[in-house]
Amino acid sequence: MTSDEPGGVRYERSLDATDVGARVMVRRRLPDGRYGDVLGELITWAAEVAVRDRHGVTHVMPVGDVVAGKRIPPPPPRR
Repeated sequence: MTSDEPGGVRYERSLDATDVGARVMVRRRLPDGRYGDVLGELITWAAEVAVRDRHGVTHVMPVGDVVAGKRIPPPPPRR
């Protein structure tokens, strides 16, 4: 997801290094000023944050670009 955020939106960043290995959603500020979401496994949380998505792509971003994030439950089983 990529979007321009409406004014007055408040974000919560409840992630830290203790969440490494968990499934997470991270919203980050993109270079053009918009926001983008990454869903996947948190690989690292330090000066840079890395999240591996379901396709195996690792998204790396400076921790300062992370505006929101939280743990999320595992995906439902496939039928």
